[in-house]
Amino acid sequence: MIGTHALLSEGVEFNDLGLVVVDEQHRFGVEQRDGLRGPHGELPHRLVMTATPIPRTVAMTVFGDLDVSVLDQLPAGRQKISTHVVPLAEKPGWASRLWSRAREEIDAGHQVYVVVPKIGEDGDDTEEGVQLFGDGGREEAKSSDGKIRLTSVTAMNAYLQDVPALSGVRIGTLHGRMDAAEKTRVMTAFERAEIDLLISTTVIEVGVNVPNATLMIIMDADRFGISGLHQLRGRVGRGGAAGTCLLVTRQEADGISRERLDAVAGTTDGFELSRIDLQQRREGDILGAAQSGRKSTLKFLRALTDAKIIERAREDARGIVADDPTLAKHPNLARTIDRALDADREAFLGRG
Repeated sequence: MIGTHALLSEGVEFNDLGLVVVDEQHRFGVEQRDGLRGPHGELPHRLVMTATPIPRTVAMTVFGDLDVSVLDQLPAGRQKISTHVVPLAEKPGWASRLWSRAREEIDAGHQVYVVVPKIGEDGDDTEEGVQLFGDGGREEAKSSDGKIRLTSVTAMNAYLQDVPALSGVRIGTLHGRMDAAEKTRVMTAFERAEIDLLISTTVIEVGVNVPNATLMIIMDADRFGISGLHQLRGRVGRGGAAGTCLLVTRQEADGISRERLDAVAGTTDGFELSRIDLQQRREGDILGAAQSGRKSTLKFLRALTDAKIIERAREDARGIVADDPTLAKHPNLARTIDRALDADREAFLGRG
């Protein structure tokens, strides 16, 4: 059976579930993935796939709780993607260059994505699933009430209609609040090259394949996480021409999100980016639902810097359990484990 998040709905039961394959694993929570069990709570075999593992997943590979297979080559027909940070705080004049650059791609017969974090101007209508960090930005990027003014689909569409460099360009819009039929109509038109430039939220992050799209401009890129940015730029460079991704930010050079943008611009290696993400956001709680953050089971070690110590400890633990499964010869160790693991925390040991 192939399904979306609908398979996680209450009331869905499986008769004899033996294998679960979770694609785009970073888009599912720990407890969501754990919900896919047999009729009596049995754990099936699991294969999780992602281009950018979340910090908790990377930590679990260090602990040895997940076996890892790495695909380090581009799929057939894919091209390399060059990624650049566009720092409008230092280079405000580059803003107009964005659209002449887009026009160059369109005149060459290609298509362009413009990704924004918001749908409209009213209320908190960021697209579901967007990771907004709230790290702050330039003063001119704020509204009169002092809040950050994020770029929206509606505002960007209105603005680009009047940009001279894009005169005559066919512009379309796409976001998650459109009904399914309308979204399909827009994506079909884009796939048929009936739309030159598509303004979209992150609904295009996965499952979209338009080989003729060669340029992606991500506005307010500092508002997205590493995995989201890496997934988004994977929408270009899928045909015969190389792809380019521009990460546009209004944050100052010393802003705390600039390091994240520089990391994405510096490599297209998803596993390397996941290690950077782990270093920046920490590993979360291996025995809990937190997929990142400082709430960690580790007290004196770090999953990245102390991987060799953890590996040695894992081998020692396996040897002890193989020799003494009930830990009868190691009463102090047994008591320590009992104190550390209550029923809820122990249950997380089986959650990938």
